[in-house]
Amino acid sequence: MWGVGSEGRATLRRLQACGVEPFVVVDDNPTEPWVVSTKGGGLESLLRCEVVIKSPGLSRYGDNVKRLEANGVAVVGGMGLWLEQVGPENVIGITGTKGKSTTTSVAGHLASAFGRACFVGGNLGTVPWDTTPWDNAGDPAEPGPSDAKTASPDRPVTCVGAGATDGPGQDRLWIVEVSSFQATDLWSSPAVVAVTSLHPDHLDWHGSVEAYYRDKLSICGRRGGRIVVANGDDERLVERARSLRPGPRWVRFPGVPAVSTFDGRSPSWVEPLGLRGRHNVLNALIAAACLEEMGITEASDPVRLAEAASGFRGLPHRLETVRVHEGVEYVDDSLSTNVLPTIAATEVFADRPLALIAGGFDRDIDYAPLAEHLAARSTPYLVFTVPDSGERILREVKSRGGDALSCTDIGEAVYRASQWAPPGAVVLLSPAAASFGRFRSYEERAEAFRSAVEALGSSA
Repeated sequence: MWGVGSEGRATLRRLQACGVEPFVVVDDNPTEPWVVSTKGGGLESLLRCEVVIKSPGLSRYGDNVKRLEANGVAVVGGMGLWLEQVGPENVIGITGTKGKSTTTSVAGHLASAFGRACFVGGNLGTVPWDTTPWDNAGDPAEPGPSDAKTASPDRPVTCVGAGATDGPGQDRLWIVEVSSFQATDLWSSPAVVAVTSLHPDHLDWHGSVEAYYRDKLSICGRRGGRIVVANGDDERLVERARSLRPGPRWVRFPGVPAVSTFDGRSPSWVEPLGLRGRHNVLNALIAAACLEEMGITEASDPVRLAEAASGFRGLPHRLETVRVHEGVEYVDDSLSTNVLPTIAATEVFADRPLALIAGGFDRDIDYAPLAEHLAARSTPYLVFTVPDSGERILREVKSRGGDALSCTDIGEAVYRASQWAPPGAVVLLSPAAASFGRFRSYEERAEAFRSAVEALGSSA
């Protein structure tokens, strides 16, 4: 086992449930005594193995992975192993640079409302091969070095998937978000694959833009795949139609781009979902198309879809209103870790003055498209940038005649934005960057934004 993040721990629990004791558990930065450091003898131990199950964050293009493979070690991933076991027939795999989490969540909500037993997760949350039940009590018990066959009676181990005696049956629908990292681990394609968007991302892992596109779309066209559902409004996907096999079935927004979510052209059944933005309307349409391709006939009936859409709760930190203070709306979109979703988020507020807070972990993303999009706005805007990529964003915005101010952190950005924003304006945290380095996660970054917003008007 190599990598002891959340997915790695789920894989370790699965191995233990199956009675398999790993020869060694390795991590680049171990925190438990039973985990060996990669540089402290771990790599040498992995070289003695026949199979290494790696966490998706470890790049397949890294020197250590190449060394393992050159020595005849099979380097595999949990997603690929799981799909081979359960089979692709009842699996919807949803990928895309952005939009995949919302699409996965909407598809799961609709399928459940139609009475279909389904698992919803993957890169979005719980991976489908995790054996430990998740409930409101908190996180599952963590694996240790020797608890493979001694599961606590109050935390029974359930082998999920094909062959399980106390897990879900073969009629269960699996709706799984698949990242570009996980896609490279697959030998088969899910029966139905959805691709929501394509835009440069994760270049540090994939090595180049074209490698990222190739790896992202490698989920398509493998054995077991029946149809690919794809965003027909995404030019990059249309250009790569040959990679979207079998199919694709294109899903397009019905009408011209809209300032608000619903302009009379959007299907009325989407409205009860409460999603903001044209891009999210399209995500919902892709979700319904996936269910229809899976043989769920209700997904083609607008009346049934409207009934099923009721009660949906959007993802936290995705265009989530934190507070309205002195006529200004403060919106948390911390989940936007790339230019594409940030552009989509700003479109939602195209008719209102906008204070955009952007910047974070610098992955060498090209911010020119964001600057160009902002420069075309007809309403006032000001960009408040934060480290580490903030300085590059600031330069791109100013080079196109826009206004931007450099801030030391999110707290300063929120305060300065509040001083600028007139009543009716929006202060939007949509970083177009990952949270790593300054924060442990996008959730922690969102909490910093929320705390700063709540502090407005206080003595502090």
